Amino acid sequence: MTVAERPFHRDAEPAATAEERRLAAVRRYQLLDTPPDGTFDRIASLAARILGAPMATVSIVDGDRVWFKAAHGLPGVEQTGREPGLCATAALQDEPYVVTDARADPRAAGHPFVHGDPGVRFYAAAPITTADGHGLGTVNVLDTRPRRRPTDDQLQALRDLAALVMDELEARLSALRAVAAERRRRADAERLARTLQRTLLPPALPSVPGLQAAAAYHTASSDEVGGDFYDLFPLDDGRWAFFLGDVCGKGADAAALTSLTRYTLRAAAIYDPDPRAALTNLDAVLKGEHQGNAPRFCTAVFGVLDAAADGSFGIALAGGGHPPALALRADGSVEAIATTGGQLIGLLPAPHFVETTTRLAPGDALLLYTDGLTEARTAAGDMLGEDGLARYLADRAADATRGADGLLATVHELFDDLSSGISDDTALLALSVPTASVPRPAKETR
Repeated sequence: MTVAERPFHRDAEPAATAEERRLAAVRRYQLLDTPPDGTFDRIASLAARILGAPMATVSIVDGDRVWFKAAHGLPGVEQTGREPGLCATAALQDEPYVVTDARADPRAAGHPFVHGDPGVRFYAAAPITTADGHGLGTVNVLDTRPRRRPTDDQLQALRDLAALVMDELEARLSALRAVAAERRRRADAERLARTLQRTLLPPALPSVPGLQAAAAYHTASSDEVGGDFYDLFPLDDGRWAFFLGDVCGKGADAAALTSLTRYTLRAAAIYDPDPRAALTNLDAVLKGEHQGNAPRFCTAVFGVLDAAADGSFGIALAGGGHPPALALRADGSVEAIATTGGQLIGLLPAPHFVETTTRLAPGDALLLYTDGLTEARTAAGDMLGEDGLARYLADRAADATRGADGLLATVHELFDDLSSGISDDTALLALSVPTASVPRPAKETR
């Protein structure tokens, strides 16, 4: 039996079954009909140079055609029929396949490339074979004149080039699988993160004697999980701590970082409630989590509320890279409580955190927010900015000073005005002292 008469399989299993498995292997590498690629073009060019041939291809044998991933010296030729004698036969061999004079060789004489253009007389190929034994195609050279059989070194070079093609296909398949797995992982992680984020923010703020507190979270996109966070909780000495901030990034990583940040700030406040100390501890934890990966950083403000006998609250506030809080006074004025100069948390070798103090008297309110609000665009296309937010609240002072709920209601009206220009999530925390606040006894000094 001649090579041309052999069935298209290597073992004793039925030909149809062997071919179905081979075609499944071809499909596995997702190469057919992909655009030209410099890697395979160079392999074809190198094959032609090594054997001194005018033409060379990297071919893939499909079910009813031979498709050329690369074709050197064959301009405009992308594929041919799957007639036996050249690539379709060579791909199914275990060793290099050589035709020294195609017109005189019964295996190849009937091939269109031989009796038609480009008039092939000489052909030599090495099969591209998978690790599980399936022939995908060939690395081959062609000439329009008969030639002697290539040397062993030349045939080994063809084998090496075919092995390079197979290595490249395996690498690309591995990358495709990794991308698919990563997409599945991210989809699962995002679903988990959305569930997780609902647990990252307090379901309800605690009741603080003599203080009103309200919070809100505005989501810019229902498809993404943001990293804005806030909290309000009691300290052991009768004071109250609060914080608000924004971690870098979106999605599952941001949700995990938010969880770490909230836990760290709460734990830091128990150890040392000094606002700057809390941010310093958070900075150390985020750097410890970095460990050679992408930096994990955030902006935040951390404050401590200290109730006074006259019904007011003293506030110590420290900031790291975060926009200034806004104090809305009972007389309708708006005051920026700035921590200007406070640097990003978790990013710099020795960051500087700035602390300031203020007091909320009866009728006063304090608004903390993330930059999703001030970076939003107005109807005119301008960024709202910190000054724009302050002016908006001052223009609506009567509403904004009606306690924490009234303040957030005013900000939500702003959201409505900016709805088309908000591109990031925004967290809000409002604290206010009612005008009818009842003076309380001074705390006992411990």
